[in-house]
Amino acid sequence: MDAPLSRISTVAVVGLGTMGTGIAEVLARAGREVIGIDISEAAAAQAVVALEGSTARAVRRGHLTERERAELLARFRTFTDLRAAADADLVIEVAPESYEIKQQIFRALDTVVRPGTILATGTNALSVTRLAADSARPERVLGLHFFNPAPAMKLVEVVSSVLTAPVAVTAVTDLALELGKEPVAVGDRPGFVADGLLFGYLNQAAAMYEARYASREDIDAAMRLGCGLPMGPLALLDLIGVDTARTVLDAMYAESHDRLHAPAPVLKQLSEAGLTGRKAGRGFYTYEEPGSPVVVPDALTPSDGAGAGPTRTVRSVGVAGSGTMASGIAEVFAKAGYDVVLAARSEEKAEKAKARIDKSLSRSVDKGRMTAEAAEQTLARIAPAGTYDAFAEVDLALEAVAEDLEIKRQLFAVFDKVCKPGAILATTTSSLPVVALARATARPQDVIGMHFFNPAPAMKLVEVVRTVLTTDDVHATVRGLTVAIRKHPVDCGDRAGFIVNALLFPYLNNAIKMVQEHYATLDDIDAAMKLGGGYPMGPFELLDVVGLDVSLAIEKVLHREFRDPGLAPAPLLEHLVAAGCLGRKTGRGFREYARR
Repeated sequence: MDAPLSRISTVAVVGLGTMGTGIAEVLARAGREVIGIDISEAAAAQAVVALEGSTARAVRRGHLTERERAELLARFRTFTDLRAAADADLVIEVAPESYEIKQQIFRALDTVVRPGTILATGTNALSVTRLAADSARPERVLGLHFFNPAPAMKLVEVVSSVLTAPVAVTAVTDLALELGKEPVAVGDRPGFVADGLLFGYLNQAAAMYEARYASREDIDAAMRLGCGLPMGPLALLDLIGVDTARTVLDAMYAESHDRLHAPAPVLKQLSEAGLTGRKAGRGFYTYEEPGSPVVVPDALTPSDGAGAGPTRTVRSVGVAGSGTMASGIAEVFAKAGYDVVLAARSEEKAEKAKARIDKSLSRSVDKGRMTAEAAEQTLARIAPAGTYDAFAEVDLALEAVAEDLEIKRQLFAVFDKVCKPGAILATTTSSLPVVALARATARPQDVIGMHFFNPAPAMKLVEVVRTVLTTDDVHATVRGLTVAIRKHPVDCGDRAGFIVNALLFPYLNNAIKMVQEHYATLDDIDAAMKLGGGYPMGPFELLDVVGLDVSLAIEKVLHREFRDPGLAPAPLLEHLVAAGCLGRKTGRGFREYARR
């Protein structure tokens, strides 16, 4: 191809919907001449109105002067004919996700633009290679995938096909940097990096909801509170558009044939019923009006009294274990005013666990989160014990020992002998079947899961896991107790991974597969998910924090339970664990860490 201009000065944006208008604003703000093109005069006019509105707000906030605003608006001109792109150095197509529509645009542009003009598609679902192959000059065609809203989101995926000339990639990468964006270089496959990982996760969440495993509210709350995500997956599907998600997943499945990408039937049902999310006023949730972000109650909204019924009295709690999770849970209950027996296999271990709580409370005092008097009272409520016989009078016995089925079964057999009749027996397991622990007792109806997240004092979520044998009053008591200790309970059934791990770990596993297949680098994947998905940590940062051995164990449990080939642990993860590279705790996982 002819060498593109060293600096892209004039850019045509084809398709002035929300995304196209956002991209046009980013370009105009960065001093580029922007040619906005849409076959709809109304859409073109609306784009001008939107830009006038956003720049007026910028002036009011002191981000632009009136003169700068006038100059910016003068750089944006709209047309309804593709011939207006004749002088563009770069054309960005943001038309609907249809090969037919996009191919028509690219063929028409071939007859209009200069030989050196770069043609970029904004697709996130269709093959860039296929679009390039239909062009007269495929070496100048690439993907330029912005994220919505384009003015705010920093990530831009620069997508090369096997036909793309390196000079074209360099030119648009430089442009992205000049726009204040963070470009990530990726190859051509549906969804690229961010959406490729995100949409598989969203699809599994939709399938989980469709199976009635958990309510939409609990699924969304679990992922927000358990993973620190800005939105739950079902609310995010409504924001993206259920129909859009289905299109992306169809494209991903056509290439991967991975069942995790096969669109959940509920996505088709909602799409065909016109319930496409916020834009329609109804999707997984119901909204105040089409386009509104305000959720309103509907027939599926749980009532305030949901789950109310007879409960048991809980005044004292026994926590079994001496690790970080056990001491964290003991601290949570003691802060909430409960008397706590913290028991371990020896008096020394129990005393060390209490000392850890003392340090945690002291940090809270130093940071002004609680008074010294409150910390002293909290610590006084915790009685360490070197034997589980100390649980004889507790109303709730909760174990937080090693994630090993036989160890936990033995402990529940001890609970059964020691604890008084009517005491609730709970497990913090994150991956083992709760019912297997219940069957180790003569009172399986009193057994339930309370899955806290680490660090327990800080994390708000508790997954409440009832088995087919758990009684209603035990379930209602534990839900009420969770609220009393200032946590958020979500209900789920007794199956591997519950809500959070069942959705989180397949996503992490798919990220490992991307690296294993040399599709993208660790750094690019982590950046893509933080910048494009709003994740607090990239997948590889998180894997190294969690521990690769822990992650592998959970992946194996999920694979064994659901028998889905797509859930098989990535070989790269297995190899790293076999080599002793377990993450931060060993100084090396996917990355290397300085030894402390």
